[in-house]
Amino acid sequence: MLKFIPDPHGTPVPFHAVHGRADAPALVVCDHASAAIPAGLGNLGLGEAERTSHVAWDIGAARVAALVAEALGCPAVLAGISRLVIDCNRQPGDPSSIPARTCGVRVPGNEAVDEAEADSRARSWFWPYHTEIGDRIAHLWRHGRPPAVVAIHSFTPCIQGQMPRRWHVGVLWNRDPRMAVPVLAALRARGDLVVGDNQPYSGREINYTLDTHAGAAGLPNVSFEIRQDQVADEAGCIRWAGILAGVLGDVLADDELYRVEIF
Repeated sequence: MLKFIPDPHGTPVPFHAVHGRADAPALVVCDHASAAIPAGLGNLGLGEAERTSHVAWDIGAARVAALVAEALGCPAVLAGISRLVIDCNRQPGDPSSIPARTCGVRVPGNEAVDEAEADSRARSWFWPYHTEIGDRIAHLWRHGRPPAVVAIHSFTPCIQGQMPRRWHVGVLWNRDPRMAVPVLAALRARGDLVVGDNQPYSGREINYTLDTHAGAAGLPNVSFEIRQDQVADEAGCIRWAGILAGVLGDVLADDELYRVEIF
């Protein structure tokens, strides 16, 4: 079982890779797979509770992503660093890329980050992760058709005292409907899930990884947000990987999907 937890004695790697078939139809990515913080950053001034909570990573997402990739025979690239160090789904330079405060939690180690430190973090973790994604897409494309890109995230059931989030899963997308529309239909047809269409977040607002690697290249893409209480243990991760792999398997079987289209 893949586990992505802080290692107090080591330097986190930029990413973890799951290998798939050379002619696989898709690449799976997970931007917030890890809660790892380098020892040299002094835990960013946070206690253990904060460093292992949803503010540091997407709980359950890495395991689901790895299982989905395995089920589909696809490669996966999973970020190796906590989003509190640098968020791999944000444009470097954006204030939310290295947050001084997030979800009501103060991050002392990010309050005085200068440009040199921000650039060092990006060079150490952000860019290697995204370079690997680009390389994997290129490899799949050379060995087959234009690949799809699938992102896996998770969200907290309730945030900052707001109303509970009722969705079990959200399907996020920007302009390209080729995967999102059939995925939404298939998930809703089950009858046992509350499914969000660009809820609880919208793929039209913050979607750096998919916009950069898939949308800009005209590749089909979709992102999933799973509620974290659904994937808090191994049984939940296995269940949700099965659900997503089943839905994706049907969508990826459509030969008409594999065209370059800019929306």
